[in-house]
Parts: sequence; C-alpha cells; structure tokens
Amino acid sequence: MLVKKTAENIDEAAKELPDANLRPEDLWANHSKVVLPKPHMKDTASWRAIQKVLESGEKIDLKHFRPVKPLGSGDTGSVHLVELLNTGEYFAMKAMDKSIMLNRNKVHRATAELQILDLLDHPFLPTLYASFQTKTHICLITDYCPGGELFVLLDRQPLKILHEDAVRFYAAEVVIALEYLHCQGIIYRDLKPENILLHRDGHISLTDFDLSCLTSCRPQVFLPDDADEKKRRKSRSYPIFFAEPMRASNSFVGTEEYIAPEIITGAGHTSAVDWWALGILLYEMLYGYTPFRGKTRQRTFANILHKDIRFPASISVSLPGRQLMYRLLHRDPCNRLGSYEGANEIKGHPFFRGINWPLIRATAPPKLEVPLFWDEAMEKKAGLMATDSHTDMF
Repeated sequence: MLVKKTAENIDEAAKELPDANLRPEDLWANHSKVVLPKPHMKDTASWRAIQKVLESGEKIDLKHFRPVKPLGSGDTGSVHLVELLNTGEYFAMKAMDKSIMLNRNKVHRATAELQILDLLDHPFLPTLYASFQTKTHICLITDYCPGGELFVLLDRQPLKILHEDAVRFYAAEVVIALEYLHCQGIIYRDLKPENILLHRDGHISLTDFDLSCLTSCRPQVFLPDDADEKKRRKSRSYPIFFAEPMRASNSFVGTEEYIAPEIITGAGHTSAVDWWALGILLYEMLYGYTPFRGKTRQRTFANILHKDIRFPASISVSLPGRQLMYRLLHRDPCNRLGSYEGANEIKGHPFFRGINWPLIRATAPPKLEVPLFWDEAMEKKAGLMATDSHTDMF
C-alpha cells in the first residue's frame, strides 16, 4: 500500500516537472504569443491602446512601457506599475525571472498562470493584455488596481475589521469570482486578503494565479429536489446551474492560515478548498484575525485539523454570519457548504439576503470608516496620476 501511495505521489509530481527534452528557450515559447481581446473588455481604452500598437505591425514588448513604481515582489519576480508609452494608460506588469523559475522548478507554474489568465473575461478577475519575454524575464501585462490590496484596506481601519455590510459586499463579489473560475475548471487555491485587489470604483479583482489548478468542468442544470410539483410551482423554484471542477488534486499549496484540512492530510482536494478559504476570509474581515492561527506553522496546521471554531463575544456578528462561517469551515469537504450545489448554496444563504446578484457590478461599494481614497494626495500615492520619476524594473 505504501509503495502504491509513493508511486502515485511521484507520478503526480512528475506531471508538474518541465519536459526534460525541451530546451530552455522552448519552455518560454507560449509567452511570446499575441493575446487576443475578450468580449467583455475589448472596447475599453486599455485594450484600444494595446490594439493600436499591434495594428502598427509591432509586437508588444518591454520597450513599449515606462516604469512608474514597484508594486510588490515574490519568490520568482516582481510586479510594477507601468504606463504604455504616450497613452496615459496604466497597467500592472508581472516580471518573473527565468533563471529563478528554472532553478526552483517553477516553470510549470508560470505556464499555468498564463494559460489561466488567457481564459478569463470577468469584471472581478484580471484581464491579460499581453505576454512577452526578455532575455532574463517573462512578463505578463494585466489591469492595474489603484485601490491596492484588501489586506491594506483592512489594516487601515481603526479596529482592523469591516462592518458586516462591507464584509457582505466584498464576500459576495468573491463568491461571484470563484463561481466563474470553477465554471472554467479552475481551482483558485490562494484566496486571502493580499490577493484581493480593489479597482478605483471599489469593486474587487482576484489576483495571483500561480498556485491555481486548471482541470475539467462539466456544467449541469437541474431542478430542485421537490416531489410535490404544486409546491415547486408555488415556491417559484428555478433550475439550478451547477459547475464545479471535476478532477481532484494532491498538491500541497496555499497560504498556511487559509489551507483546508484535506490539503494538510494529503487526502486529495477539489474546489471545496476555495469555499473553506472563503470561510477564513469572512472570519478575518469580521474579527481581524484568522480563526486557526498558531504560534508555529505546525500549531496552525494542528488547529486547522482539530480546533473548534470560536466566535468572540467581544465583536458583534449576526447569527447568519456565524452560521455561514461555521458551514464553510466544515472539515469534511463533502459536507461543506458549496460542495453540493456549488456557489448557488452560498448565494442562497441568509447572510447574503438583500444582495442583488445579477446587478452586483452596478452596486455602490459600502462606506468605510477609512475610505479607499480619502484625498487627492492619496490618489497620487496610489499611482493614478503620472509621475516624472523613472524606476528601473530589472
């Protein structure tokens, strides 16, 4: 049994290794292909500016961008705010170091991220405008979100928490984004406040897909299970659209305080890990910290596997809010909210009563104690206005 298990683990790991028969330059070939506009964003000023460059006969390259400022960095590269020259259009450029990715066996992650980004066409998810390579780096051009991270917005609030109406708003948009990803066969696997960016209008965009898993999905439509036809007609039960990724994964990925129990135990995981992470996110927005955090990584994992969730009486959270977190943080993924009917189960929970799901994109974000932008100086600091300083990217 042990030999069989070990063989399965090796087989799974081998699938993620770059092809040994390929030359290094072959590994980056997909990153030099032209990115085509998707229906949702193709008429925006950003896309028109990109298309104008392409129509001139040139390929989008590093020379077309002016660096403005660094936005962040990770283990394989960095993210920069850049301007498409002479257009006033700003983008986020993720630059990944080829040598580091080769040395750390991260090539497959970069390839998967590009593949996933090229599938997306949704207001709460990033738009990929271009992908290209230099001698040393792979570069992805996506939306710039001047509102920054939800994590920073939380940290700026007086008590490091949000009021329940704000939590409901941001959580609802996350649910919509996850629903779209799952419909595409994508398990996100890295939901956390640091990976939720805010547009200038206050709406969200999930980011960072290098830990995501792309698999197959079989959308289904079925009627609610109700034997009484008259009762069903009276209650106006509608057909349910269900689309969740089908294949399970055994990879150990994620941010430790947000990792689901089945990832820790290595039992194999499905898109239910994203609904677990949603429960952790709700808790952090409402209480200011995650529910299973320990002093060490090992203690955090032990808490995730064994500790009962507690709701401090010092902070007032509604009963529906606590019930939603409790059901999302069920250790058995088969009994976790979202495992049966996907996002529909979560959208129908009493906590989200009052959310107009079809028109959420047109809903005004709630007022916060410390707003997203509070003056012109803050907007300049966010990089919304051009600066004269020149910043080297790499």
